[in-house]
Amino acid sequence: MKITILAIESSCDETSAAIISDGKVLNNIIATQSVHEKYGGVVPELASRAHQQHLIPVIHEAIASSGIAKEELSAIAFTRGPGLMGSLMVGVSFAKAMAFALDIPLIDINHMQAHILAHFIEDPKPKFPFICLTVSGGHTQLVLVKDYLDMEVIGETTDDAVGEAFDKTAKLMGLPYPGGPLIDKYAKEGNPKAFEFPVSDMPGLNFSFSGIKTAVLYFLRDRLKENPQFIEENLADIAASVQYTLIKMLMQKLKKAANQYKIKEIAIAGGVSANSGLRDELASLAQKHHWNVYVPKFEYCTDNAAMIAMAAHYKYLKGEFVGLDVVPEARMKIG
Repeated sequence: MKITILAIESSCDETSAAIISDGKVLNNIIATQSVHEKYGGVVPELASRAHQQHLIPVIHEAIASSGIAKEELSAIAFTRGPGLMGSLMVGVSFAKAMAFALDIPLIDINHMQAHILAHFIEDPKPKFPFICLTVSGGHTQLVLVKDYLDMEVIGETTDDAVGEAFDKTAKLMGLPYPGGPLIDKYAKEGNPKAFEFPVSDMPGLNFSFSGIKTAVLYFLRDRLKENPQFIEENLADIAASVQYTLIKMLMQKLKKAANQYKIKEIAIAGGVSANSGLRDELASLAQKHHWNVYVPKFEYCTDNAAMIAMAAHYKYLKGEFVGLDVVPEARMKIG
């Protein structure tokens, strides 16, 4: 009998549903929310309302396009956390109701664990053990991955996530939300060593990104006093210098982790892994240190239900189900 799972992702501002059958992802339907752009960031209340609007159409499309009837589903999976509580509640509530109505098991998924398991959707797949640098708007973590469901966080940010640092420095530069992809775009035309920003070095394998935001704030304030057109005239160089500094901080710790654990299987996951500067630097380091590097396709880097489905497949095989009393966890941890 086939193991067929409907997966739901609603942790932040993407509503997504996917169907997986015997470990093969059949589709990955995503509805994005544009309502947050004018506010310069995700507004939690608006995000949860948008999930309520998008969820049923997205799930309907996932089931219809898979060619599988809902009665053939083996289980329903959902993101339990981490994420925005209101957004998580929408997905959790729907998953519980649908599982109850179909009388099938319910599988809770850790969003960060799912980002890592996105590497197993398509070939090439990393070999265990591997180190995964997980970088997104809400998280920055170094994870030692020993098996599909056996992971250990060996380093993480003590304050802001790197994605947040990209977006907030972009906002200081007057760029619209989300600013991270725009910094990447302008950085391609700029000089990464035009301006120097401080590199925070935390103990062990931990990160800190709050300092660079403060440094950019004061840097721009002082330069704009001298020349009100400074940002416009130097946009590409500022973007390139900020990106260079953030990537340098990430790579310093990744190199340290690879040496410490003597591992050459290296993966990156999460929305920031779409950054071209990060990918280029990783490719350069891979050549230098003889690493095998893995990066998922772009659609599996950002928040999506295919990665939730893949995580659910492995949890189903182990019989790891939850009851209808399950509740979302905004600050859910790996392990």
